[in-house]
Amino acid sequence: MKRIYLALLVFLSVIQYAFAISESMFTPVCETKLRVPAVPLLLSDPYFSVWSAYDKLNDGPTTHWSGSEKPLSGLLRVDGTVYRFMGAGDGVASEVAVQTSVNVLPTQTYYTFQCGKVKLELVFTSPFLIDDLYMLSTPVNYISYRVSATDKKQHDVQIYFDMNSLMASESLHQPVVSRIAKKDGLVYLNTGTINQPYLDRKGDFVRIDWGYAYLVSHMSHSYALGKEADIQQSFQLDGCLLKTSMAEIVSRDTLNATVMANVEDLGLVDRNGRSGFVMVGYDDIYSIEYMYRPYMAYWKHNGSVTIEDAFSSACENYETTMRCCRDFDEMIYTDAERAGGRKYAEILSAAYRQVIAAHKLFTDNEGRLMFFSKENASNGCINTVDLTYPSAPLFLVYNTELMKGMMTSIFEYSASGRWNKPFPAHDLGKYPIANGQAYNGDMPLEEAGNMLILSAAIAKIEGNASYAARYWNLLTIWTDYLVDYGQDPGNQLCTDDFAGHWAHNTNLSAKAIMGIAAYSEMARMLGLDKIAGDYMDKARKMAEKWEKMANDGDHYRLAFDRPDTWSQKYNIIWDKLWGLNIFHDDVAGKEVAYYLAKQNKYGLPLDCRKTYTKSDWIMWVACLADDMDTFSKFVNPVYDFINETSTRWPVGDWHETTDGTTINFRARSVVGGYWMKVLFDKCMEKSN
Repeated sequence: MKRIYLALLVFLSVIQYAFAISESMFTPVCETKLRVPAVPLLLSDPYFSVWSAYDKLNDGPTTHWSGSEKPLSGLLRVDGTVYRFMGAGDGVASEVAVQTSVNVLPTQTYYTFQCGKVKLELVFTSPFLIDDLYMLSTPVNYISYRVSATDKKQHDVQIYFDMNSLMASESLHQPVVSRIAKKDGLVYLNTGTINQPYLDRKGDFVRIDWGYAYLVSHMSHSYALGKEADIQQSFQLDGCLLKTSMAEIVSRDTLNATVMANVEDLGLVDRNGRSGFVMVGYDDIYSIEYMYRPYMAYWKHNGSVTIEDAFSSACENYETTMRCCRDFDEMIYTDAERAGGRKYAEILSAAYRQVIAAHKLFTDNEGRLMFFSKENASNGCINTVDLTYPSAPLFLVYNTELMKGMMTSIFEYSASGRWNKPFPAHDLGKYPIANGQAYNGDMPLEEAGNMLILSAAIAKIEGNASYAARYWNLLTIWTDYLVDYGQDPGNQLCTDDFAGHWAHNTNLSAKAIMGIAAYSEMARMLGLDKIAGDYMDKARKMAEKWEKMANDGDHYRLAFDRPDTWSQKYNIIWDKLWGLNIFHDDVAGKEVAYYLAKQNKYGLPLDCRKTYTKSDWIMWVACLADDMDTFSKFVNPVYDFINETSTRWPVGDWHETTDGTTINFRARSVVGGYWMKVLFDKCMEKSN
């Protein structure tokens, strides 16, 4: 009898633990106050990217980062009354759920709604675990839901989701086919274009029109294909879906789009609540063309893993994955809060998914990891070096293999003989085609400095320069170019190319100097002491000359030949980060003091020419400050910009400091640069 009693206690404790896990999944690890201009919902890569550009999830349609509609709808039926909690409301005449909160964490977005006498908790999860490459690259997201009564009664509840076939097409006039399939206890609703033009469309503001979008659930759910109004009307009438739904529907154009609908009947719900989830994903079949070969995404392991395998694994590991995401969110937030305070932590939490989703992960034919960015909303280039550079702090902190994955292809392209200039390429093509530089022009000092600095940054994080040693001949050629041309740059573009050419750029010269110092540091780590000494001497002499040429009294100039000018000198951050003292101590202090007098409501302008700024660079110059109070004086206006901007796009890194409007750029990977303070603290801890 005692044994039975103990067994019962164990059973009850397991049940209670499971219930506690289930309930805790719907509570964010911390509440966030930041109102992001667009809320991340379902993200995987530059093509599978769904956002809500509204304060409330039911204020309008969900969209791709480019602004094109990628409609998702969500309805909750409570005792016969239908409440719309997601989407534009073009279907049935339903009541609008009252949104009571939204919290954006690194991998998860949490919403709560009041629907009559029922509370709905909703969580969108993109399992971007940066140290798990399979999870990071698998294009499966979760929508989790929990419904509980807010009174002492029971309520009859059904929850509805649908996804429009626009999710898998570029334009409104492409024929699509939508299907229902079943396998191993799961039901797969999928949609895609009939023509399937793999890797055919390239450029910037374009959407994918090959591969298939999926809405997947347990087979216990009901499901249907059809016209949105018809299906939602059926749900409104009796909580069920169309009885006449077909297993396949062809739509000749997406003006008359099909929706894929899914319903779970939660039955009678009391205060204890009921929960469940659906999965949304995208199988692009082929992801990238690199050096004239098509490649599948990393998660496919060269075709040995199918999308059904991915969904099955995601379903089986649901609770484990959700716990891992919560732990990861807590780590990212805590690291950021410790480094820069609450507002800084909230900014980084809002930016994380944006950074990861601007990339695609795969391995080349020799098994080398490739992690290619798309230059969203600026020109559509793939694996742009001067996007890799500002995005680097996030990856230097948490996974240098991904950092290498952005750089290896640039090295290999140069080593192949197809690129024979004494500096790196700007990019590898137009996304998703990576066959060679597409940018109309070069950034010689910019890209050479970037590759050298990042190679050294990897070496310092990893404690060895073995990665750099593979490409030492190239690094030497690029360093010598910096020595020859970096002291007083000619009429070259820098990464802030939207500002145009301007010769004698002091910040570009500072990058060249730090690139040479980076080469010296790597040589030292490789035991090449004479080379290390020679190049460090060159860097120090150039820095000494830089200070004299750029000095403008209480600050340093934008251009050597232009008195009464100024600019952000974000490139000197590496001198402070590495403790090299290439530049005298008072350079950073003098600049920081001058910047504080030049700030506007929404941040520090990029330079004296315009009032616009780049928020990634602000985060770098903020780290030149010696105390947290001064650091916060730079960060807080960026927080205000994100919180108050009227431009409802994913966080833009180029904005007006006067009125907070975003200028063109959005959803770009460069906001990985926001992690510079976290990187700085990590390096300081390591050195101590």
